[in-house]
Amino acid sequence: MTPATAPTGTLSLAGGIALATVLSAAAVFAVAQSGCDDPGSYRERDGVVELIGGCVQAEDLPVTPAPQLGEAPHSQPTGTDPSIAP
Repeated sequence: MTPATAPTGTLSLAGGIALATVLSAAAVFAVAQSGCDDPGSYRERDGVVELIGGCVQAEDLPVTPAPQLGEAPHSQPTGTDPSIAP
């Protein structure tokens, strides 16, 4: 008589589904606890799409220091093609 064991593929499939379920639940919980009551909306103004509202404040964004005298305002990394620069 053969023992009643599940094939190894079934166990790994069940483990993968269980892990995906746990990670999905953690993601839903993290989003629900984010504390953002106003997700904001995108609106077009003067041909530019802007995010109006939302939870990001100006102080949350990194500030790029102003260039010093004699320094180029935007230096390109070495090895880049200047013809495709923004």
